[in-house]
Amino acid sequence: MAEAGVLETMPRTMTKETELKKELEKLVKTILVEEDYRVEVTDEAMRILSVLKELKFKKSSKVVDNTVIPAEFICPISKKIMNDPVVLATGQTYDRPFIQRLLNEGHRTCPQTQKVISHTFLTPNHLVQEMISKWCMERGIELPKPLVDNDVHTDADRVYLKSLLEKMSSSLSDKKEAAKELRLITKRKPSFRALFSDSTDAIPQLLNPLSPGRANTHPDLQEDLITTIFNLSIHENNKQLFAENPHVIPLLVESVRSGTIETRRNAAAALFSLSSLDSNKLIIGKAGALKPLIGLLEEGHPPAMKDAALAIFNLCLVHENRVRAVQEGAVRVILKKIMDCILVDELLATLAILTSQQEAVQEMGLLGAVPCLIDIIRESSSERNKENCAAILHTICLNDRTKWRAVMEEEKANATLSILAEHGTSRAKRKANGIPQDTE
Repeated sequence: MAEAGVLETMPRTMTKETELKKELEKLVKTILVEEDYRVEVTDEAMRILSVLKELKFKKSSKVVDNTVIPAEFICPISKKIMNDPVVLATGQTYDRPFIQRLLNEGHRTCPQTQKVISHTFLTPNHLVQEMISKWCMERGIELPKPLVDNDVHTDADRVYLKSLLEKMSSSLSDKKEAAKELRLITKRKPSFRALFSDSTDAIPQLLNPLSPGRANTHPDLQEDLITTIFNLSIHENNKQLFAENPHVIPLLVESVRSGTIETRRNAAAALFSLSSLDSNKLIIGKAGALKPLIGLLEEGHPPAMKDAALAIFNLCLVHENRVRAVQEGAVRVILKKIMDCILVDELLATLAILTSQQEAVQEMGLLGAVPCLIDIIRESSSERNKENCAAILHTICLNDRTKWRAVMEEEKANATLSILAEHGTSRAKRKANGIPQDTE
């Protein structure tokens, strides 16, 4: 029905527009040709220009490729499809940048109802936002782009955040409601991530519902708050702040161990995000994060494994954490995953880092790493993987020259290392050529 409405409405609009243009053409001709034209002629020309402008605006904002945009998707102020729909105190929905601009200018009445608003909080309308996203996706229409800098936050944002954090000391139902909203809003609005670095009380208030050692008492609440921490950790200004808070890292480590799989995955992702700072790598390592991360990797839940693998790699970039990782059984778990063709790219890179530890190299040799690494060099299309395999093989053979026998057998059969030494990357060539060629 809506589609048919477009086909009926558009010709009428176009006819009216054509008629107005013809009338405007006559008026302009009169103004240009006649020296004593009446003032009313100019007024009429200006009126027609204004009407044409309005028609053009409506046509560009409410119809996309001859498809009517549902009225509830259109901001009453901009007349365009909304990017960040929010609800005003009166219950009306607007696009955030346009209603925020009015509020910043001191307006305190609702543009649609003309009622005085009781407060300036803007509540995200997640339902309408989801409907817009789905509608655009189904029709192949590009989602509207943000019109303002997302890192700019307002006093209303601060007040709204304060109200959500205050609920963390309220009833269980209030905590769960606020946690769910914080999870959504910190994912969608970078400005809310930035707000946390402005307040010393924000982190303690956020973590208030999660008791150390019993964080998973309410799994849904834990999941929402841990995911919120992950969202917040993305913001650069929060990384050091969060890692240096005495409660955040221990809570994340505990949540990697226990909780819903989504909780554990997002806790691992938060540790990965925070570990982008070298100083944080040491803090996270000392907090005992490697053991549960290795355990999560070993368990084998696909999405969670990748987050755990990335966090382990980042942490092992500092020497102290390599020692911890080897002691916690990382070599065995990583090598088993590689042999099972799981996350080979990420885990080979980590295994290559761990070869700086003598104990790790010995363990690799005992666990049958050599034939596995040779197979990857022979069969993989990834130059990076071949390079890492050659580096690991080089270290293993230097540590235990008896492992060269397996390499020699491979060379006789397929000349795998010889081919790599000739056609590999410069690092791969250097490592392949450096492998000892006798057992004496």
